[in-house]
Amino acid sequence: LLELSGSCFPLVRWERSLGAIVRGKNQPMTPEAVRDKWEKVCDFDNASKPRSIQESISVLNDALSQIESQGNVSMNSTSSESVVSSSASIVGRELATNVYKYTHLEPILYALGVGMSTKDPDHLKFLFEGSEDFCCLPSFGVIPAQTSMFDGIPALPGLNIDLAKQNLTICMCSSFLTGQLTSVSTIADILDKGSGAVLLIDVNTYCGKDLVCYNQFSLFFVGAGGFGGKRTSEKAKVTVNPPKRPPDAVISDVTTADQAALYRLSGDWNPLHVDPTFAALGGFKKPILHGLCSFGFAARNVLKQFANNDVNRFKAIKVRFVKPVFPGQTLQTEMWKEENRIHFQTKVKETGEVAIAGGYVDVVPALDKPSAQEAMKTAGLQSDLVFEEIGRRVKEIGNKLVKEVNAVFQWDITKDGKTAMQWTIDLKNGSGAVYQGPARSSADTTFTLSDEDFMDVVQQKTNPQKAFFSGKLKVKGNIMLSQKLETILKDYAKL
Repeated sequence: LLELSGSCFPLVRWERSLGAIVRGKNQPMTPEAVRDKWEKVCDFDNASKPRSIQESISVLNDALSQIESQGNVSMNSTSSESVVSSSASIVGRELATNVYKYTHLEPILYALGVGMSTKDPDHLKFLFEGSEDFCCLPSFGVIPAQTSMFDGIPALPGLNIDLAKQNLTICMCSSFLTGQLTSVSTIADILDKGSGAVLLIDVNTYCGKDLVCYNQFSLFFVGAGGFGGKRTSEKAKVTVNPPKRPPDAVISDVTTADQAALYRLSGDWNPLHVDPTFAALGGFKKPILHGLCSFGFAARNVLKQFANNDVNRFKAIKVRFVKPVFPGQTLQTEMWKEENRIHFQTKVKETGEVAIAGGYVDVVPALDKPSAQEAMKTAGLQSDLVFEEIGRRVKEIGNKLVKEVNAVFQWDITKDGKTAMQWTIDLKNGSGAVYQGPARSSADTTFTLSDEDFMDVVQQKTNPQKAFFSGKLKVKGNIMLSQKLETILKDYAKL
């Protein structure tokens, strides 16, 4: 079929030729067949003039139905028969492995994309890399995972995805500085929903060998159902309806007209979210907001309302996308607390329609804070031995390290939630020095972590990047210099 639009004036008339059959039933289409029928394909003497996408699709469906009844062509080369024959074989198939490289820029850009602002002091820890509590939103874990998933989908020919029926689960083993993450996507199961097939895709994201995030995507493929497969799966993470009572908290966020244009910079480049022409082809009056953008708004609201923005308490999240949202509309997150599970749904305030349904976040209970009267325990810190050893090594090759590093690092070692000891590694002045106490001159980078976590990092039991993004390691100042310090810890702190 040839679609034609054009005029000397701004108003456009859409015309479609009647087209021509260029292949027999279950036979491949050949260039020669197209050539032989090309004149008829381009004949606009009796062209139709669709006035909408829906009318255009209706005309196509009528034509295809007529062709099928005449037995000339198979209506859908990717029929349910092909799905059922391959459903068993594709379960467990690894779709793609994707490496995602990042710096502090990506988490900050993501936070801006889901509506965070410096107008809110509580948001600064997610927007300023120099903040003492700098960390990334737990929902950022979907960013590296989605690339791996979509890279693998083209390997399944003929499946037409309907993202409006997408489900998403994220289980955070930890949250994620500079480095790379590797995401591996696998088909967990395939379900027969009659009008289409649902594909469950598991994505495991690793930092080195450490699992840092698990996602499950549930994707609906139009026209691929009816193959006699099962309708449910024990592998699926199911959504849960909220309690039948007024919500315990409601937060409203007005999205900007450029919300989708900003969010897409995190890696979802689908033109459906920014190009009006492309959106029209999808049946929308204008570009729609990314579902994962609305998801990010909801996730950060739950994190703030019920976990005091403590990323360590964010355990898992599940959502189901129901209706599209347009940039500029107001997202209303309604939340219900049921023990350690926060149920939520997101509505479009202007229409009252539910955009995200059946959502929940599982949180870790808050730890009791030590009493103010409890004395700080400074004796018996294992980290003292490490800093003393680093001091001996610095005395030996301090001049070399000062030339290579040229920075002052301050360490605030905590015990039972309070600062128990401070150490400074000066690799900027003279021939270098290591001493107890805060930096005598301004520290370029200050690290805060517990004595136990410090030992795990030094002994390479914990990846420094994982410790940072899980909130165990806090960094203030020039974060990029931490890469140089990591080398020092590995080479000179082995006791």
